[in-house]
Amino acid sequence: MEAGEEIRNIRIKKVEELREKGINPYPYKFDVSHFSEDIIKEFEKLSSSEEVVSIAGRIMSVRGHGKTGFGHVMDSKGKIQVYIREDQAGKEGIEIFKMLDIGDFIGIKGKVFKTKTGEITIVVNELTLLAKAIRPLPIVKEKEEDGEVTVYDAFSDKEQRYRQRYLDLLVNPDVREVFVTRSKIISFIRRYLENLGYLEVETPVLQPIYGGAFARPFMTHLNVLNMKLYLRIADELYLKRLVIGGIEKVFEISKDFRNEGMDRKHNPELTMLEFYEAYKDYNYIMELVEDMLSNVTREVCGTMKIKYKNMDIDLTPPWEKLKYYDSIKKFTGIDVEKYDLNDLKKIAKDNDIEIEDFWDRGKIIEKIFDEKVEDNLINPVFLTDYPIDISPLTKIHREKEGIVERFEVIIAGGELANAFSELNDPIDQRQRFLKQMEMRDKGDEEAQVLDEDFLTAMEYGMPPMGGVGIGIDRLVMLLTNSPSIRDVIFFPAMRPKA
Repeated sequence: MEAGEEIRNIRIKKVEELREKGINPYPYKFDVSHFSEDIIKEFEKLSSSEEVVSIAGRIMSVRGHGKTGFGHVMDSKGKIQVYIREDQAGKEGIEIFKMLDIGDFIGIKGKVFKTKTGEITIVVNELTLLAKAIRPLPIVKEKEEDGEVTVYDAFSDKEQRYRQRYLDLLVNPDVREVFVTRSKIISFIRRYLENLGYLEVETPVLQPIYGGAFARPFMTHLNVLNMKLYLRIADELYLKRLVIGGIEKVFEISKDFRNEGMDRKHNPELTMLEFYEAYKDYNYIMELVEDMLSNVTREVCGTMKIKYKNMDIDLTPPWEKLKYYDSIKKFTGIDVEKYDLNDLKKIAKDNDIEIEDFWDRGKIIEKIFDEKVEDNLINPVFLTDYPIDISPLTKIHREKEGIVERFEVIIAGGELANAFSELNDPIDQRQRFLKQMEMRDKGDEEAQVLDEDFLTAMEYGMPPMGGVGIGIDRLVMLLTNSPSIRDVIFFPAMRPKA
């Protein structure tokens, strides 16, 4: 029998013994008056008033000496020591204490004092077992010498941590902080946009036609109507419908789903922010994005100069602006603008860049950028003016043929935001969709599909507007120095165990 299974059986027997003693190992409630952090901060007041405090949490250490014992209880705000003795907690309290295991939930009522070593402690007047854990927690051991803390037996296996995030949160405090920061980032963005008059909305997750991004969808089936549906890959086309309907400033923070590969930047389920504003263009959106992202950085990091992996990054405005074609020329020496399709295919081959035979000029140029340029862009940069072939929802550039009014924000070698002067000409939009459908017929599974209902909405009149999509997961990665998207998603997609 494996050690873990043997421990589990022993603990199950303890549950039975507790019940035989008339002690319910899984009661219904416990009234909490304080958290560990509150008690430590307010110690002087609590100790002088001899106020009885009531806390609940997991027992994370336990050591007994006959009729006395010590332990540490961890709640959502931290840890605090508890001290139990029979003359204070009674025989039942000591009996329960002796049967405790690390990981059990307990409730404590008592007064606070300091031990001879100066540790703030609760002396137990009343001990209640709240939930008996029958599986052992992974125990992280620490040793402190000369102010340096050494960790032993850390719960560090990435695969196991992602699969059992609840244990990861319990034994690795830094993980909890990442997700606290994630919540702060989303909260700041929501307040920022609402203060500018944007309305937060919800659009359908299940859609009869998917669109708004280059991605393969997940498919499902609605039984009652016997129809195929798709999980959304983006919110764009529905948010634009709302602008058509008169909601001039609109945003959504949503879950999108893309049936694509998984790596450190990609998870099939992702969180996106999209917002759109009538009567604005990509220049306005550029200023807004720069202000919002630099301010959220200062809010959650306390500075605009951050470290991501081994890179020092400064988000202080103004950010660099660089035209898309110029960035390729800068880092490769290739002036892609002057080459036709056949020339670009040869350039890709000469540079060991894999492409598909059916790709057009824009797709090949995009691949050259991805392979040879993107990783070189560390500090924030606005890449502007993209090829029309890879931007089917964007207005043509007002000064130059063959390109569109689009920008992306690149930071630390990765795309963080994608924005347009939104195309509002329904005739042009139909032709762009048809071109995308031609690419699908040639084998491009990520090309966009023609959405007749969206075109109908456009034909009723769509105002000029600017809009942007920002990857929330990637923003959290950047601001928490997390190298993988799995580090910032509570329950990332995982391969099934054998």
